[in-house]
Amino acid sequence: MKPAEEILGAVGFSVMAVRPGDTCVALGVGDLPVVSQSHLINLMEHAVVISLDEYLEPGETTVAISIELISLSPAEIGAELRATSRCIEVAHRELTFECELYEGERQVAAAIIKRATVERVSFLARTAAQSLIS
Repeated sequence: MKPAEEILGAVGFSVMAVRPGDTCVALGVGDLPVVSQSHLINLMEHAVVISLDEYLEPGETTVAISIELISLSPAEIGAELRATSRCIEVAHRELTFECELYEGERQVAAAIIKRATVERVSFLARTAAQSLIS
């Protein structure tokens, strides 16, 4: 991973159009035809991952540690959603991002997302070993 001072302020963007399969009804997590919170999180996480593309070393990736989501307004089928992320803190291998999600000028959600950098092969090896132990 590049030095913290290079990563701080890194930004990412991601967009999606809400489809019928993206709704709470379709996913079975509610009875309203509005975009599910899991899709809001996915869109913001995608913006975070994109923001890190040029800052990770070969063989490195990130994994989610925590997500604090605030849902502010629903979005319906057909809505065009735009997520942004900005790195606001780097503590050793833990990265914190401030994320916002909009439909046009209307804010739909906000989140604080924390991810940790890991070495891809050793992380997968540890995961496989834990599965064998279980």
